[in-house]
Amino acid sequence: MNKELVFLRTFAITTAVLVVTITSVAFKQTQKVSFDEIDVQRINIVEADGTVKMVITNVDRFPNGKDTINGRPTNVDRKKRSGMLFFNEEGMECGGFIYDGSKRADGHSAGMSLTYDQYDGDQVMQLLMQDYKKGDKRTIASSLVFNDGPLNATQQGMDEIFREIDEIAKTDPAKAREKYKEYEQKGLIGGVQRIKLGQTPSENNGLFLFDNQGKTRAMFYVDKNNNAKLVFYDGNGKIVSSFPE
Repeated sequence: MNKELVFLRTFAITTAVLVVTITSVAFKQTQKVSFDEIDVQRINIVEADGTVKMVITNVDRFPNGKDTINGRPTNVDRKKRSGMLFFNEEGMECGGFIYDGSKRADGHSAGMSLTYDQYDGDQVMQLLMQDYKKGDKRTIASSLVFNDGPLNATQQGMDEIFREIDEIAKTDPAKAREKYKEYEQKGLIGGVQRIKLGQTPSENNGLFLFDNQGKTRAMFYVDKNNNAKLVFYDGNGKIVSSFPE
């Protein structure tokens, strides 16, 4: 009887060790696995050390609010959309691709955006499409845009500043505007559009150039009546030269 008990115990222990070993090897395998089709709500592409480099997600699992990625907070107020987010070697968000589209009672709303951020900052390049319809009026605009971002800004710093300004604006909008200008002059928030190639809501298709204050300085475009125009402006928005005149 004692020999049988010893045998059974030894067999049980050996079997358990083998199961654990086989399971561990199975989960640590590096062999590529192929799928014909897979349904998934979110995929995190990670490095060997666990750093997230890309997130592919549906609307519900889009990171925002109190979510953190790579130990860093995400944009608290950002609307949830399906798409992708990109992260650099330091775990900072550095761009993304998002899209949406849905009917409304009086029309529809749709859009797509591919953006690239400056280091630890906001977007400086954007490929954008917008399509809005309300009643019988439909507006479609698509463009490739290049921006100048604030030189001293950081992602977390901008989030903190905007939260501060939003809080001030609840009781004193004028003071909030002053605070915004103060931070903008320090290069902590802000940024301006410098180049736009594409279509405007007024159906002008062309190249639009802006100065470092974001003011329009030159446009070369074809308007909705198929007239080609070249226009130059001064810093006050006054036309200084055009062709045809």
